[in-house]
Amino acid sequence: MAGHSKFKNIMHRKGAQDKKRAGLFAKLSKEIMIAAKMGGDDPDSNARLRLAIATARSNSMPKDNIQRAVQKGAGGGEADLMEEIRYEGYGPGGIAVLVDVMTDNRNRSAADVRAAFSKAGGNLGETGSVSFMFDRVGEIVFPAEVADEDTMFEEALEAGADEVVTGDEEHEILCQPEDLHEVAGVLGEKFGDPKACKLSWKPQNLVPVEAADKAESLLKFMDVLDDLDDVQNVTANFDISDEIMEKLAAS
Repeated sequence: MAGHSKFKNIMHRKGAQDKKRAGLFAKLSKEIMIAAKMGGDDPDSNARLRLAIATARSNSMPKDNIQRAVQKGAGGGEADLMEEIRYEGYGPGGIAVLVDVMTDNRNRSAADVRAAFSKAGGNLGETGSVSFMFDRVGEIVFPAEVADEDTMFEEALEAGADEVVTGDEEHEILCQPEDLHEVAGVLGEKFGDPKACKLSWKPQNLVPVEAADKAESLLKFMDVLDDLDDVQNVTANFDISDEIMEKLAAS
């Protein structure tokens, strides 16, 4: 995982997840439904829905799919059964993990997440057991080609961002959660729609994973969690060097 971006490093395998388009669209639809259920179907007055729709569009989700999700959320029914849950625990090697779930069956989700932790040699904890190690942040991602590093840095800071990390493929902008809509709006006017725009968790400290076999086990565990139907996001506080990632890619 790219060492140039510590936050991207632990925000985990979005690239791999994006390839699973059907699963990704299902996750995006759930977020749109919940947003519409909680705040109404008008994006202009519902900031969470506005962000959910922007993220769906940036991931090439069809317009009809987006509209259906909005209607389902605003109309109740399936959306009324959905609830948001956050699981916390420790994965292989004592890595702290947050798992954000959106589900219509709390028992099913708990069993699936618990099984994933158990099989990986980790364990679920109580609410608050690891979340104190993370900060809530706004995250905005643009393709690298929309601007050079200096331009993005200057524009993002002027818009109110706290941090900008530029890598080979993208610019990653972090801001305070309450500033996300404003910062994203200002930057969107200059650079077009972002690839991602959402609230995320940022680890306060990272734990280096220095052995290839341990890194491989950890990544498999993260993938198992990501692949669960009810899981929306997985965040952990590990750091895997470029060297180890290259070894795993070559094996």
